[in-house]
This record gives sequence, structure tokens and C-alpha cells, in this order.
Amino acid sequence: MTLVLRTTDRPAETTPVVPVIPAGTDPLLQLEYETQPPSGPGATRCLSHPRALALRGIPVMCTACRARRDWLLINHGRNVWFCCRCSNQWLEPEISRADFDALIAIPDGTTYPSVEQGLTALGFDGAFAGTYLD
Repeated sequence: MTLVLRTTDRPAETTPVVPVIPAGTDPLLQLEYETQPPSGPGATRCLSHPRALALRGIPVMCTACRARRDWLLINHGRNVWFCCRCSNQWLEPEISRADFDALIAIPDGTTYPSVEQGLTALGFDGAFAGTYLD
């Protein structure tokens, strides 16, 4: 399964954010750089949201399977996408990056090498379509 983040804007270049490590640095400093959570404008962050969400009073519902809760929110740049357990995904212009940041309450999370691996590990790749995992 390939995640295709759809936007109505110009296509964004997805370049991985690699921290710059000076040559000849201490191995402990290098480990610290490598274990930093992704940040910056090129980072992709995911947030699992098991409860129902309402945007401007309208409940969010998957158009493919009609689910009303158990979402994965994906933030890349200024865009936020919803992903359902059935692997249906859509851009949600009602949620800004600031709204996404306000939803994050966990100080540390699991970092995955790619969005696809994160979707598989979290069960949003379609394997649990039609089920709610609480």
C-alpha cells in the first residue's frame, strides 16, 4: 500500500530532514542527533485519535466505510490528512498545523522510518477495516 497525500495546492517536494552532524563529533552526540524526533517543515508526524471528532459541529465520517471514530491524523507541512482503518485517506483543510499541535499531548512517541511503515504498524493499512480498536 502506498500513501498518497493529496493536496489541492502545488505538489510539495518531500525531502527527508537529515540532521547535520559535524565531522569528528563525539559518538554520544551523534546518537543524540539520530534519536531526535522528526521536526521542521519537512517532517511527517502521525497522531492516533480513537475518539470521534467533529469539525465545526459536523462529525467526521469515512466516506468509504462510514466509520465515525478511530482516526490516524497525518501532518506534513501545513496540511493534515485523515486516515481510516480501511486505509481511506483524505486531506482535511479544517485542521491546521496549529490544531494538530494542540492535539498532541504525548511528549514522546514512536518514530517510523516511513509513513507506510507507520501505517502498517499502527493498523491503518486496511488490515483492520471495519473494526474499532480501543
